[in-house]
Amino acid sequence: QVQLVESGGGLVQPGGSLRLSCAASGSIFKIYAMAWYRRAPGKQRELVAGITSGGSTNYGDSVRDRFTISRGNAKNTVYLQMNSLKPEDTAVYYCNADQPTGQSWGQGTQVTVSS
Repeated sequence: QVQLVESGGGLVQPGGSLRLSCAASGSIFKIYAMAWYRRAPGKQRELVAGITSGGSTNYGDSVRDRFTISRGNAKNTVYLQMNSLKPEDTAVYYCNADQPTGQSWGQGTQVTVSS
């Protein structure tokens, strides 16, 4: 399995932007897809965005048209560009990698949207 390290979280005002990064290391030779999930206080974990090895993307309904997932050139890094942030986007954001051996998770990065 891979090791995933997220970065880029922080405090931002409503309407602002943040860019999250996730770097994968270890057994990265076969990753089917990578994704971002989030968990807000008192809520279940939800899919934010995903990207396959072929570059196909999908988004949660609440972030579509505001967030963009992409991969770095080395394909072991995935980014989440978050624009027009809302207070309801406040959550811990987790990076996920899907491989034949199972799924791997990062430790998460806190995103807080508040004035």
